[in-house]
Amino acid sequence: MEISGIISAIVIGIIIGVLGRLVIPGRQRIGVLWTILVGIVAALLGSAIAAGLDVADTDGVDWVEWLIQIGLAALGVAALDRTKARR
Repeated sequence: MEISGIISAIVIGIIIGVLGRLVIPGRQRIGVLWTILVGIVAALLGSAIAAGLDVADTDGVDWVEWLIQIGLAALGVAALDRTKARR
């Protein structure tokens, strides 16, 4: 992955984190910084998974890659929220 890909993954990760948080119903007990961090990790992992499935480079918008990233972000936000709820 090139540096431009990493920078775009970080920027997209912020958006992915917020979208992942919006997918989860109810109130989450995690802060904005955790949401952004989960989004960045989900964007990077989602890009790697999409590349492994050979759906990362398509003509136009990579909808499958976005859905993978948002799904991972939603799972990450939900898991982190449950961890915070137990404390």
